[in-house]
Amino acid sequence: MRLLISASNRAVAVEHGRIVETVGPFDLTLSFPEGEVRPGLINAHDHLHRNHYGRLGRPPYRSARDWARDIQFRHRQRIEIGRQTPRREALLTGAWKNLFAGVTTVVHHDPWEPDFERDFPLSVVRVRQADSLGMTPALDRVDGPGPFCIHLAEGTDSRSADEVRLLDARGLLDSDLIAVHCVGVDPDGIERLAGAGAAMVWCPTSNLFLFGTTAPAALLEAGLDVLLGSDSRLTGAGDLLDELRSARALGLLSDQRLEAAVGATAARCLGIAAPSLDPGMTADLMVVAKPLLKARAEDVLLVMAGGALRVVRPDLAPSLGHFADGGREMRNGSLVRWTSTRTLQHA
Repeated sequence: MRLLISASNRAVAVEHGRIVETVGPFDLTLSFPEGEVRPGLINAHDHLHRNHYGRLGRPPYRSARDWARDIQFRHRQRIEIGRQTPRREALLTGAWKNLFAGVTTVVHHDPWEPDFERDFPLSVVRVRQADSLGMTPALDRVDGPGPFCIHLAEGTDSRSADEVRLLDARGLLDSDLIAVHCVGVDPDGIERLAGAGAAMVWCPTSNLFLFGTTAPAALLEAGLDVLLGSDSRLTGAGDLLDELRSARALGLLSDQRLEAAVGATAARCLGIAAPSLDPGMTADLMVVAKPLLKARAEDVLLVMAGGALRVVRPDLAPSLGHFADGGREMRNGSLVRWTSTRTLQHA
């Protein structure tokens, strides 16, 4: 199948799941005169299997440890009900949350799941990871090359701040480190993280919900690579577009760095190909009706992930013709989209 997507900024052609030159005949042309086509987004932090619970807790808390203890007591019945959701169904809830927002690549900050290699609708980056210093007793055995993600300084108390020094003492503070949250990092911690060449994942809405504050401005200005993550809906506001708008409203990063945090910077730190619409690349792309940093999920008109059509605004589905066969409408909160799990080349 040869598909041409024509948008206000450019045209992109796709054949057998890859971007090709925009020449020759096409089996299907989709026109979006009001939309912009751009590479799919990278969400650097989520817990895909926890998005069906909704926000839990009665903040503010001093640390993630306090939050975890509190919800296990306060919401034990709701948590027990949520755990009865079949694992694949829970993982797919997180996947579609991301796809509706134009995310085509995500980091699942939990153990690797076999489902990610079995007809999963978006790309999950496989990286070394540990929960946190307090929750991962075998942290010293987390070895091997490549990026290493860990929740760090997730709180406002002195114990959270000390985690940077403890991680440094274990020899894990280096350029492979991608530290998640970093809310409680103090000036010494900022100096250590910057000096080590570490990167950080910023999840402002999750932080603001739990602690009433987020990563210090001095850390974001210290020259570290910054990635952006939505976190799960246990604590995050919603999706990665919600996170982008929240981050922009805080005024702590430039628009250029924010776009890179869900694009080129994220790809480089995670060791994956940079998002691109160049011929030869896998078709991971979105069409959005507003500038990225102002967009919401309802502004996402189309998403392709792994070369397959995944999400299309329902009123546009008839234009897919017989290529819409096998797709179905799906609801994510109040938002309804036509979706498909089929691969494009077999559509």
